[in-house]
Amino acid sequence: MRKFVIAAVGFTALGLTAPAMAADMAVKTTPPPAPLVAIYNWSGFYIGANGGWGRSHGCADFVTPAGTVAAGCADRSGGLVGGQIGYRWQTNQFVFGLEAQGDWAEIKNTRVSLIDPTISTTGKIDGIGLLTAQLGWAWNASLLYVKGGAAVTRNRFDIFNNVTGVGLASAGHTRWGGALGVGWEYGFAPNWSFGIEYDHLWMGRDNFGFAGVVTPGGFTLTGSGVSQDVDMVTLRLNYRFGGYGAPVTARY
Repeated sequence: MRKFVIAAVGFTALGLTAPAMAADMAVKTTPPPAPLVAIYNWSGFYIGANGGWGRSHGCADFVTPAGTVAAGCADRSGGLVGGQIGYRWQTNQFVFGLEAQGDWAEIKNTRVSLIDPTISTTGKIDGIGLLTAQLGWAWNASLLYVKGGAAVTRNRFDIFNNVTGVGLASAGHTRWGGALGVGWEYGFAPNWSFGIEYDHLWMGRDNFGFAGVVTPGGFTLTGSGVSQDVDMVTLRLNYRFGGYGAPVTARY
């Protein structure tokens, strides 16, 4: 009987302490879901404006009855402003694109001719166009890209008398060449991006003729040839049709 009483007391005490022990045990909880973040998507049509600075390096020569005479080389620089339109496709971090760009330019220089100091020549670029393909690497809202394709410039070449200021000859011509560039762009809003771009244009050589121009120094000019390269640095602002891509689960 005594052993039975002791056992009953022990079971009772164990029953009283069990809830307290259960309260002290750690409760297993389900972690909260990972947050969703929006990934910037560069795909879609875009249109924008640009403006900046251009520099041209050109070398000219004159064609005379006695042969071709070098007229010297010159650098000219000036401002430019225009716009661009294009389309981009993004696959993972790779971005592919096609773009057309057009700019009004004021890149000009006037210099005294080397073959006859009584005349001067003025070379001017008043328009630049680019048709290029792009290959880029995106880090969310940041895009670094290279581009290459065709370039076209609209040029004007004038010869005038230094004493009287009277024009002796002029020629307007359009020149085609190649372009290669690099740029960086940042999406500061779902549809807006800002960037900077550098382009080098190889425009080759262009020839044009004159109708027997006689200079005050007695030289007869029947034509001229000009070779030209162009460097451009522009700031760009684009609006893209479409917003951020679908949210994805962030990984840590």
